[in-house]
Amino acid sequence: MNYWWVSQNQTYRAEATGGYLWAPKTNADGSRNQHYDFMTEIQPYDLVFSYVGGRIKSIGVALSGAYTSQKPQEFGKKGQVWNKEGWRVDIDYQEVLIEVSPRDNWEEISKLLPNKYSPLNKDGNGAQAYLFRIGEPLAMRLIDLTSTLIPEKPVLEISQIDFRAEEQEIIVDQSLRETQKVQLVQARRGQGTFRNRVKIVERECRVTHVSEEKLLVASHIKPWDKSDNEERLNGNNGLFLAPHVDKLFDKGFISFESNGGLMVADSLSRDVLKKWSIDPTGNYGKFNSDQSFFLEHHRQEVFQA
Repeated sequence: MNYWWVSQNQTYRAEATGGYLWAPKTNADGSRNQHYDFMTEIQPYDLVFSYVGGRIKSIGVALSGAYTSQKPQEFGKKGQVWNKEGWRVDIDYQEVLIEVSPRDNWEEISKLLPNKYSPLNKDGNGAQAYLFRIGEPLAMRLIDLTSTLIPEKPVLEISQIDFRAEEQEIIVDQSLRETQKVQLVQARRGQGTFRNRVKIVERECRVTHVSEEKLLVASHIKPWDKSDNEERLNGNNGLFLAPHVDKLFDKGFISFESNGGLMVADSLSRDVLKKWSIDPTGNYGKFNSDQSFFLEHHRQEVFQA
C-alpha cells in the first residue's frame, strides 16, 4: 500500500463529491511535472490524504489506477491554464472526524516529511503543487491525529456482490469499468461511494435534524432512472433523509426550494405533516448550486405540483 498527500484548495468540493482526483498530464508548455506523474503510480487501495485550507480534511481510498480523462466541467474557471487532457483516479473520500492542521503539530510532523517533494515547506505551509508521496509513519500519525479509523478496503469486483435482476443492465454494460459497475450497483441501493459522497455535503436529515447516519437514507434527488451514470454517483445529487421524509420526497409529496423552503403537494394531507412534526412553513437550509440543479428537476418532474 502507498500513501499520498493531495493539496486541493481549489478543487476539493468538486473532486470529493465526484469521487476522483484529476490532474493534467503535463504543464501548459508540455513539460513533465513530477507531481502530475505521481498520478500514474497510484494503485487500488492506496490511501490519499486531502489537504484543504491548511487542514487534513479527508482520507480517501483509491478505487482505480490512473486513466485518461478530460478536465472535469465542474472545475469551471479553476485551472484555466491546465491542459484539457489529464489523469483521473477514482477515490472513495471519507471526511475525518477531527480536521487537523499539520502546522499546529509541526514539531513532530516536520520529522516525518519526505526529503524530496515534500507537501509542506520549511514554515509548515503547503507547497504549491498537487500530489505528493508520503511515508507510512506520517500517514499513520495523521490518522491518529484526526481520530479516524483506516478506511475499510472497498469492493472493486462485481463478482463480490450479490446483484439483483433489475441490476443486470449495469452488469452487462461493456462500456463500464469493473469498479464503475460496483459503484453503480451500490449507488442504486444508497450505499458505497455514493453514500460517502452525499455525506460530504449533507450532515443530517434537513427536516428532522437526525444525524445518526445508520438511520438515514441516501436518497437521489434526480431519480435513478432519469439520471445518467455520472449523475447517479454525484454526491450533490443526494440527500440524507429520515425514512419517512424520504418516502414523501421520493413520491413527490414534498420538494425543496433552492433557498431551503419546503414545498408540499396539495394531494398530501396536512394531518400527515402534523403527526410527523414537519413544519410546512419551515426553512430547511440553503442548497448549493449543484444541488439546486438537481432539485430543479425534482420540482419539475417528480413533485406533485
